[in-house]
Amino acid sequence: MAKMEVKTSLLDDMIGVGDMVLLEPLNEDSFIDNLKKRFDHSEVYTYIGSVVISINPYRPLPIYTPEKVEEYRNRNFYELSPHIFALSDEAYRSLRDQDKDQCILITGESGAGKTEASKLVMSYVAAVCGKGAEVNQVKEQLLQSNPVLEAFGNAKTVRNDNSSRFGKYMDIEFDFKGDPLGGVISNYLLEKSRVVKQPRGERNFHIFYQILSGASEDFLCKLKLERDFSRYNYLGLDSARVNGVDDAANFRTVRNAMQIVGFMDHETQSVFEVVAAVLKLGNIEFKPESRVNGLDESKIKDKNELKEICELTGIDQSVLERAFSFRTVEAKQEKVSTTLNVAQAYYARDALAKNLYSRLFSWLVTRINESIKAQTKVRKKVMGVLDIYGFEIFEDNSFEQFIINYCNEKLQQIFIELTLKEEQEEYIREGIEWTHIEYFNNAIICDLIENNQTGILAMLDEECLRPGTVTDDTFLEKLNQVCATHQHFESRMSKCSRFLNDTSLPHSCFRIQHYAGKVMYQVEGFVDKNNDLLYRDLSQAMWKASHALIKALFPEGNPAKINLKRPPTAGSQFKASVATLMKNLQTKNPNYIRCIKPNDKKAAHIFNDALVCHQIRYLGLLENVRVRRAGYAFRQAYEPCLERYKMLCKQTWPHWRGPARAGVEVLFNELEIPEEEFSFGRSKIFIRNPRTLFKLEDLRKQRLEDLATLIEKIYRGWKCRTRFLLMKKSQIVIAAWYRRYAQQKKYQKIKSSAIIVQSYIRGWKARKLLRELKHQKRCNEAATIIAAYWHGTQVRREYRKFFRANAGRKIYEFTLQRLMQKYFLEMKNKMPSLSPIDKNWPARPYLFLDSTHKELKRIFHLWRCKKYRDQFTDQQKLIYEEKLEASELFKDKKALYPASVGQPFQGAYLEISKNPKYKKLKDAVDEKIIIAEVVNKINRANGKATSRIFLLTKNNVLLADQKSGNIKSEVPLGDVTKVSMSSQNDGFFAVHLKEGSGAAVKGDFLLSSDHLIEMATKLYRTTLSQTKQKLNIEISDEFLVQFRQDKVCVKFIQGSQKNGNIPTCKRKKQSAS
Repeated sequence: MAKMEVKTSLLDDMIGVGDMVLLEPLNEDSFIDNLKKRFDHSEVYTYIGSVVISINPYRPLPIYTPEKVEEYRNRNFYELSPHIFALSDEAYRSLRDQDKDQCILITGESGAGKTEASKLVMSYVAAVCGKGAEVNQVKEQLLQSNPVLEAFGNAKTVRNDNSSRFGKYMDIEFDFKGDPLGGVISNYLLEKSRVVKQPRGERNFHIFYQILSGASEDFLCKLKLERDFSRYNYLGLDSARVNGVDDAANFRTVRNAMQIVGFMDHETQSVFEVVAAVLKLGNIEFKPESRVNGLDESKIKDKNELKEICELTGIDQSVLERAFSFRTVEAKQEKVSTTLNVAQAYYARDALAKNLYSRLFSWLVTRINESIKAQTKVRKKVMGVLDIYGFEIFEDNSFEQFIINYCNEKLQQIFIELTLKEEQEEYIREGIEWTHIEYFNNAIICDLIENNQTGILAMLDEECLRPGTVTDDTFLEKLNQVCATHQHFESRMSKCSRFLNDTSLPHSCFRIQHYAGKVMYQVEGFVDKNNDLLYRDLSQAMWKASHALIKALFPEGNPAKINLKRPPTAGSQFKASVATLMKNLQTKNPNYIRCIKPNDKKAAHIFNDALVCHQIRYLGLLENVRVRRAGYAFRQAYEPCLERYKMLCKQTWPHWRGPARAGVEVLFNELEIPEEEFSFGRSKIFIRNPRTLFKLEDLRKQRLEDLATLIEKIYRGWKCRTRFLLMKKSQIVIAAWYRRYAQQKKYQKIKSSAIIVQSYIRGWKARKLLRELKHQKRCNEAATIIAAYWHGTQVRREYRKFFRANAGRKIYEFTLQRLMQKYFLEMKNKMPSLSPIDKNWPARPYLFLDSTHKELKRIFHLWRCKKYRDQFTDQQKLIYEEKLEASELFKDKKALYPASVGQPFQGAYLEISKNPKYKKLKDAVDEKIIIAEVVNKINRANGKATSRIFLLTKNNVLLADQKSGNIKSEVPLGDVTKVSMSSQNDGFFAVHLKEGSGAAVKGDFLLSSDHLIEMATKLYRTTLSQTKQKLNIEISDEFLVQFRQDKVCVKFIQGSQKNGNIPTCKRKKQSAS
């Protein structure tokens, strides 16, 4: 976070109200509106004093990064925006620095995010505590215990894809430095009924699906399992696959976590074998049989499943089969064995599956505790994290919901007690007078449930233990007798007449008015679930197993330790566990996280007011706010209070030199705040009404704006002065540099002027000397010329007699030589361009140079042609050779030739290698294709044209069908004797074949092409290259063509223009003669 964005108080840039204690007005609607406003702005955390309200966003948010961890580390609780990290940091620092054991209570209904909240707390503590190899190992083991427990204890429900179906309390132990030493996990009331039956739209525990999805085929074979979910009766099929959940990847994560926590390989194998046995127990089915004595008994239909279970667990098949068919009851020294009917057999099977899985889960918790427990005996500090089911109100509420809601009643009771205790302790600590706070005490509800004589749990245990016929209805009758007058108990069958006509309350139900609202419970199944009986025969069968883990899970099956005493009921066990938990929590400093689910669709950005309102009521959040606000709504230490509001008083701004408390007193007196609105503690200022705090915030906001204006004014003045001084300094520097520059320019100008004067003087002297030298040179030249003429005159006088005889010839030769010299010099300047097609040539100046002029023109043309040819590449030379060949063959012979001169010879017009249409043709021709063109083949019978593909290779001429690509004709070049064509401007030509050759059976080919000149030229050159013989090219307007056994005369006639310029071919009818 940038420095300017760092907050110094919860009140800065607050969306809605960050602390519900400050909410005005306080009612249910304003409470919900404030939560919704913050939720819409991705603010999922809100405070109620030191309690954190967490709303599940159902989407990842960028507020759990390592940067966020550092931001909240060692910061005051109210210093930053509400966050679960703030509560985690406060709890950790209190434990580390003040030696106070802490507990973090996380509550809320399924899908509200309790499990994720506990993970965030543990990850934050792991991130901020010490480092080191041993410490990191302990932290890793504590964190990796979560995936294991989630796999075996969590399941997909209609409300949550990863719902915890057990309560978990973890004590994390720290040394005096605050480094983790280990931990202890306690589990409460695993929902073991889910093993054998799941509501519609829900799944069994995750581990079953993870094994079947992620285990290898070899591993499944060892466990005698198949990957198909539908093979197992205990797995509901309507929700076997969950969107966004990768069971295979989660299985790998679980195995890795078990290894990190410390499970040995054989232990892991044993655990998965027990899970497989539970899964296969559901496939055992029974059929009824009648004995001779008339009693009904049951038999196993298919014993293959039983056999595989016995192989997995090491139990004798006959022992387990008998345990499913008979029940032995012992009373003192007597044993009575009775048969089980089909219904009882199914009950025994399901009871065994539930007990086997439940005991395995308890063993896992114990085994994890062995690995993560502290190894040292030093004094430890403890932080407890409680992740337990929230208050549950379903359409059908049974024994499980009753027990869960009882636990939540106890948690609410301790929450109110500890909150009031904390408030009272703070008031006493600060010297503030404590006033009694009115609040709803739910102890009366807890007493209704847990009273040892008249409590519902006591009545249920008494009913389960009494002799005679015991049913759920008899239990309800007992409740109606004992609890009829209780103000929080309702029943249609009670003596209270006000419920007799309540049609919303069925006869087989009772209703309890919990602190969170009224909940109606169906008594069906209460007695059986409270008894939680497992027949002794099955316990003894399990103890006889050779499988070490299963044998350890059923110690009561040992015949040497038979205890005829009835085992404690599920209700009494849970009551004792809750009492232990409450006792444990009361010894620690509590920290609360209240989790809320915004909607039932598990979708982001949806806030259901009615659903949230329901949760606010049963979590007692408004009651929490009222308790918190009953005395003083806001309290703050003197130092941060003075630091935040000191700008509101001239005496405290900008610096207060005395004690912080004295500064706050001066500040509040200056602001004239009524004395009844605040009170001074020993270290904190207490403000009674939120309106007073908001008034202070408004004054502070206005003052900050004034201070910002003042700071802006001072800054602008400073900026202008600084700029003026800088400009003044710059002006001095610029002036100094300019003066230097001006002096330099003046010096350069004087220096330049001196140089110019010097140059003019030197020039005048030089010109004067030059004139003198020229005059002297002219004098010398004049003297020399005069001497030469004089000597010439003397010589001519002396030799005149010898020159008269040859004077004409000498003059002629001299004149001719001068004319030739002039001719060649003029030719040099009048030469034409180097283009071979440039026909310009200078005119002949003299008649006697005619032959020389022509020869020079010829030689120059040959030279520039050679220069032009030297520029060509080999490919261009080949093209021009073909063009030259075409010129020799067709120039002045074929009227079509001039139009072809400017067209380059391309050859491959069809691109057969690239076009998939001609793949078949390409595969058939394995030679290089010289030309590929579509031609019209003239039908020998009627003169009509048919499109054909004309291919020329090094050795053959081929004709192929244009549509299919099939080769129609293939002619070796050696069989082509002549090519005939007209002299007209048409594209017809005939290919004559050697008589007697295989290709000449049907006769010659008469074809038409748009590239006749190119085709004939390439055919001529290829034939010459391969056969060393020139192909005869006949150009005539009338020639003979061999059609099968007949010779046909083809004659070309210039037709009318009614068909345009398109040449046509017609066969003339022959007369009978």
